[in-house]
Amino acid sequence: MTTYQDAVAVEATIVERAWGQTFGRAMAVVSGCFARCETRTTAAELVAGLLLEVDTRNCWTLAQALGHPGPHRLQHLLSRARFDHEEARKEITRLVIGELAGQDVVLVVDETGDAKSSTDCVGAGRQYSGAIGGVGLCQVAVHLAVVTATTKVIIDRALYLPADWASDEERRGATGVPEEIGFATKPQQALTMVTDALAAGIEARWFAGDEVYCGRELRQGVRALGLGYTVGIAATYQVTDGSGRRWEARKLINKVRPGQWMRRQTGHGTKGTREYDWAWLDVRPDDAPAENENENENAAGVGAGTSVLVARRHRYTGEVSYFRCWTPGNVSLGTLVQVISRRWRIEETFQLAKGFTGLDQGQVTCWNSWMRWSLFSLIAAAVLALTTAAVHEATEEQPELVPLTCPELIRLLRALALPPPVRDRDHVLHWTAWRRRHQAVATACHQQRHRRHDQP
Repeated sequence: MTTYQDAVAVEATIVERAWGQTFGRAMAVVSGCFARCETRTTAAELVAGLLLEVDTRNCWTLAQALGHPGPHRLQHLLSRARFDHEEARKEITRLVIGELAGQDVVLVVDETGDAKSSTDCVGAGRQYSGAIGGVGLCQVAVHLAVVTATTKVIIDRALYLPADWASDEERRGATGVPEEIGFATKPQQALTMVTDALAAGIEARWFAGDEVYCGRELRQGVRALGLGYTVGIAATYQVTDGSGRRWEARKLINKVRPGQWMRRQTGHGTKGTREYDWAWLDVRPDDAPAENENENENAAGVGAGTSVLVARRHRYTGEVSYFRCWTPGNVSLGTLVQVISRRWRIEETFQLAKGFTGLDQGQVTCWNSWMRWSLFSLIAAAVLALTTAAVHEATEEQPELVPLTCPELIRLLRALALPPPVRDRDHVLHWTAWRRRHQAVATACHQQRHRRHDQP
């Protein structure tokens, strides 16, 4: 045990140094986006504060943990401060690009939702979200992540505005939605983010998404950008075989003989190696970019790249999932399995961001506030991911210990590098009085509003 503790002690020293360097670089690259040094300092406090050990993360709880007398500094940063949050996101993207240079990158897109109690929150409406388990009142945002063999980082996000919300001028004005922001489908938002990421210099060869992002328009756009793709499809999705006959995916895959299924590893979990049975069949492409539409008319698909239907079967339950894949050149099943498997890792980034950097806890209602809160949450998550990667690179692998994870890294940072939450008696009493007075005023205002509404 002493040997293990010595190894962890060495690793902890490396963690402190790597965190300081990565956090410092992240704050340095965004420093030019702030008009005032006070705002820049508050932003650095907020990013670090998101990682503190607090019950929930919002302006009130973080201001108390950071030792502020009230939430006003943080609220000003999120709503009214002169701060180019879009340029800051681009700078963080460039930082990530530099850190991941030379690695095999997959661009992964997925959406997540946050439950809300009122449609007053920007973009909130009754809509489907897997994060809340069905249809409910929530906000939904599309996120773009870069995923390599060792690192996963979200670099962009777009708040989805339902069609009725996007066309409601009164609500748009009340929440500060910019005039240039209109209704866009989730695939359209995804394609815009992928285009921006490639323009920023990310060297990626693949795009991955689930069934929401299997539409022809998005796949056509991805092909025009020179990327291959693997997207999930429904069992009833229609594909065309080499002879021109249309099939549902579940029926076409029945043509695979039992001995043609191949078992492949898809990763490692707490219970050991994850393995599935995989099979693939050639299908005709239907998404050539506009200037190459004649490819779709070629019965043999000559010059149209490699277009296949891939099926993944659970080795115990027999449940089958389907994926439509395309690449400009030849490709092996092993490569497609690797890309498909990396798509799942964006779910891990959501868990990290929601569990440790407050992605869904901001309690913000307006456009600027949402954009800035999500930005700071993603900066904190990116710094964690890049710090973890730096520690892995600087330390030797210990067969007796699992590699350092982001949750374990956060525990070390809270003990070694981050300031502890302020909890002295006078400060706690001040905040107790402040909260209770603020809540009393809010209650009186709500009751007065209801009485006015009830008057004839």
